[in-house]
Amino acid sequence: MKTQSATPAPAKAAAPKKSSGGLNPVFVIPILFIIAELVFHFIFGDGKHFQDGDNTKLPLPGDYFGTVYAGGFIVPILFTCFLCVFVFSIERFITIGRANGSGSIDDFVRKVKSQLDRNEVSAAIAECDKQKGSIGNVVKTALLKYQQLTTETSMNKEQKLVALQKEVEEATTLELPMLEKNLTIIATLASVSTLIALLGTVLGMIRAFAAMGATGQPDTGALSTGISEALVNTAIGIGTAAIATIMYSYFTSRIDTLTYNIDEIGLSIQQNFAAHN
Repeated sequence: MKTQSATPAPAKAAAPKKSSGGLNPVFVIPILFIIAELVFHFIFGDGKHFQDGDNTKLPLPGDYFGTVYAGGFIVPILFTCFLCVFVFSIERFITIGRANGSGSIDDFVRKVKSQLDRNEVSAAIAECDKQKGSIGNVVKTALLKYQQLTTETSMNKEQKLVALQKEVEEATTLELPMLEKNLTIIATLASVSTLIALLGTVLGMIRAFAAMGATGQPDTGALSTGISEALVNTAIGIGTAAIATIMYSYFTSRIDTLTYNIDEIGLSIQQNFAAHN
């Protein structure tokens, strides 16, 4: 008796190729803290920036390196925050730039939509191979699913549309974590830097008023050291927080634009499938 072989299940469309997840903060942040400490003690704390070559004395007039060193032990922590914002901003800039692909996203979207309107799915897939990046990966995955569903006979049209939509959502979900990684660190530093600066400011003012209270008369040296500590910490902390806030807003805006373009093409793919199948 002839046995009937089972019909093989349709192969799942290839998932987008994952790229590097970026820098690991567990290793990067301690390294940046060590760098900040070295810079603080050996560059800003160099004796040539202080009276009599002694960094325990007042900074030379107009010497900003010595003034920053007078900010106290909070300064290296704030330096670390600044270096983290700087390093992770560069890393996100490179990662998101690669995610956009090799060409203009707007041109890519127009070409793919035009090819889909003509039902040239293979040409659209070839365009994805040229574009690359996250948007190219997601669209290619959706188009491969599109091709698979056109030959699928066990599903009705509604089920195929649901499967196609699910494929786009899954591919997008796989890519977004790579784009958003380390943005939380930048966002956190935007607020934490201000709080650390406030702590340094308070400690500096405590030091300044303690110097006055010790003798009952103003001690010019101790008073100026305390005020310098307060102002230096405030300036570095606010500056770091401002840069972190700007960079976070910039990167989230670019990711939102990228996600919008993916959604736009995904909708076009579903509409095209509904029209031609």
